[in-house]
Amino acid sequence: MIIGGKDFSRSAHTYIMGILNVTPDSFSDGGKWNQLDQAFYHVEEMLASGMDILDIGGESARPGYTKLSDEEEIARVLPFLEGVKKRFDVPISLDTYKSKVAEAGIWAGADLINDIWGLKYDSKMAQVIAENQVSCCLMHNRVNTEYKSFLPEVISDLQESLEIANKAGIEKDRIMLDPGVGFAKSYEQNLQIINNLEEFTKLGFPVLLGTSRKSVIGLTLDLPVTEREEGTLVTTVMAVEKGCRFVRVHDVEKTRRAILMAEAILQSGTV
Repeated sequence: MIIGGKDFSRSAHTYIMGILNVTPDSFSDGGKWNQLDQAFYHVEEMLASGMDILDIGGESARPGYTKLSDEEEIARVLPFLEGVKKRFDVPISLDTYKSKVAEAGIWAGADLINDIWGLKYDSKMAQVIAENQVSCCLMHNRVNTEYKSFLPEVISDLQESLEIANKAGIEKDRIMLDPGVGFAKSYEQNLQIINNLEEFTKLGFPVLLGTSRKSVIGLTLDLPVTEREEGTLVTTVMAVEKGCRFVRVHDVEKTRRAILMAEAILQSGTV
């Protein structure tokens, strides 16, 4: 998979997508990086720690979040996106489900569109991605959370997103999938997703796991959002073991160490 001119097709390796929330109300670090100087310093830190891709988000997706207009979201993210592009050599993912925001972001230098609705919220999103020949991450999400057969329906929903991408002309080697931990799923269902990640790799596209500091970890360990690092690292190791090619995280340095250790063990062979 090529993202921003960089090759992410190395076999048996899990790449790190670092999170930069430039929102005042993100669930884990709201307001911490929404000043330009602070954000650029944090990007530099994450790059030094081993980040491979930067994911910039301008609208929180936490429960009860405040939805922004296209214009508000563009005004919020573009200064950060343009500044990062100017200062650092790193592929940039823009976390948005709105085609106008995506288009403005692409013009400002975004290399990947991370759509939490898998191209299903905005009917123009797939066309924008295809016409601009950028990459995309298609996440599982849905309005109706009553499943008759949970895992098969999640996979079927993702296949619908892939069909939308195909019809729009998005190239296959520009697509990754995200099973959507924390979105339209109960606590038990989130655990089930993590335990069955290999089922998503069978779809034939790189899979991204995004569990960093999420409620599934907080509920399991009974810990606040500031103390979920170890739980996140466990899910990262499981992602490596089950063949995920990307993890989206807040804590890059410790994630990199966990990935390298897990990969060394898995690649050592068997007796």
